[in-house]
Amino acid sequence: MNTADLKLNLFRQIDNLPEEVLLQLQNLLNSWQQQPSTPLTSPPVRKAGSAKGFYQMKADFDAPLDDFKEYMP
Repeated sequence: MNTADLKLNLFRQIDNLPEEVLLQLQNLLNSWQQQPSTPLTSPPVRKAGSAKGFYQMKADFDAPLDDFKEYMP
């Protein structure tokens, strides 16, 4: 569907709405128009290695854990 078809479809749906719902829709649209639009910004660029030195691995990191001995051959 292109934009013109979407708008036409919306107009047809709006014509069938009860007056109470039309008022709610108008309030919703007004509130959206009053909110300042925030520009889309790209996320900050990550730098590889920026956390170097924050974490340290223990020397026995790969050693088997005592809690799992019963599951090991």
